[in-house]
Amino acid sequence: MSELRETRLEKANALKEQGREPYALRFELTNRMARLQADHADLANGTERDVAVSVAGRVMTRRVMGKLAFFTLADETGTIQLFLEKATLGDSFAQLSSLVDAGDLIGVHGILRRTDRGELSVKVSEWQMLTKSLQPLPDKWHGLADVETRYRQRYLDLIVTPQSRETFRRRAMTVSAIRRWLDEREFLEIETPVLQSEAGGAEARPFVTHHNTLDLPLYLRIATELHLKRLVVGGFERVYELGRIFRNEGVSTRHNPEFTSVEVYQAYADYSDMMTLTEQLIASVCQQVCGTTQISYQGVDVDLTPPWRRATMHELVQEATGIDFASFEAREAAADAMRAAGLPVPEKADTVGRLLNEAFEHAVEPNLIQPTFVLDYPQEISPLARKHRSKPGLVERFELFIVGRETANAFSELTDPLDQRGRLELQQERRAAGDMEANGVDEDFIQALEVGMPPTGGLGIGIDRLVMLLTDSPSIRDVIAFPLMRPEG
Repeated sequence: MSELRETRLEKANALKEQGREPYALRFELTNRMARLQADHADLANGTERDVAVSVAGRVMTRRVMGKLAFFTLADETGTIQLFLEKATLGDSFAQLSSLVDAGDLIGVHGILRRTDRGELSVKVSEWQMLTKSLQPLPDKWHGLADVETRYRQRYLDLIVTPQSRETFRRRAMTVSAIRRWLDEREFLEIETPVLQSEAGGAEARPFVTHHNTLDLPLYLRIATELHLKRLVVGGFERVYELGRIFRNEGVSTRHNPEFTSVEVYQAYADYSDMMTLTEQLIASVCQQVCGTTQISYQGVDVDLTPPWRRATMHELVQEATGIDFASFEAREAAADAMRAAGLPVPEKADTVGRLLNEAFEHAVEPNLIQPTFVLDYPQEISPLARKHRSKPGLVERFELFIVGRETANAFSELTDPLDQRGRLELQQERRAAGDMEANGVDEDFIQALEVGMPPTGGLGIGIDRLVMLLTDSPSIRDVIAFPLMRPEG
């Protein structure tokens, strides 16, 4: 690699000596590749069209054959062939053929020509070096074979893997479609702090930092929930925020410590309203991004056409394991039933409700392929959700599962400040006992609730997991442009 780089440096110097700047300031282009291909699809083989074009991009392949050369030039939209001949270019043909490498960025002027083999080409009359590349492209320009390199050097992956570019294009479309859908329904996007004095809104371990001037410990937010609820208290009846969340957790195909979510809050609504909103929003986004609500994920057909299945956690667990957790009052009885069914019984699951959730995660969650709303969670794992109106010990909460992954989470929000304080104090006790994912008591948030929050439905959707679904990507690192990676070596 060092020898190749040295050779390219020599070529950059040679360009300078011959009066060609290897790093240009700008280039005036008139066309992009995809538009050229579409607009001149009718050009017959072996003919030329006297239309002046100026295009720019990266040289992907090059073939030099005596007094002729053929380059493939790529921009963001596609590729086009460059037809280069000494008779047209004169002395600059020698510079082009000897000093331009695959990976260089060049601009060209010329007219259109379709070769006898049917390849639309630019017959080049002038060329300009825009950026001399000092590092060679990967050998196989159809994609990088090494997955780790794809994630660590995403710029290379994007250059040589069209599917990766399409994935991030679809991600951008997804984010735009979500914002547009919410904006059209009079939801306001309001930004909330990333640096917080008390991390809350989820059970997750936060990243800790420090503000020097104020001598104040701070946390990167683990959710936007508590500040968005403050806005509802303040009179905004429909608010949302789409942004980055930070959780000090492990890395897997489903988890990255830095990820993106959208949280939505609607006053005078409950979790039933949020179910309707969720399926309409996701179905609409899927239709816009994929052109259909019937998609394929990793070889499995998934139908996102509403309405979606709705079932309680108790029903799904009993259906999968035969265990009726509603019949247990004591933890040990539930634990014995789980052991008899071959399910693990972790010590940290110290209540019947926590054991129910463990059984769900092991026996049910991986099998929820079609979109399914899982309803009515145990109160002890839902400290911010309202108690169920008719089922003691449960809360009005749902999670949406698609292809075995949690994609959304929603509540009828807890608006009783006394109940909320009691639940956060229990969380604080768990944190004091060593549970680093438990919340503390956010006194300012409690004070906001005491001012009065209207009945509210809240929803959170994991953008990265949704994009995984809409782009048929097996790992979250495929849809995050620059995922966190362990240092090499």
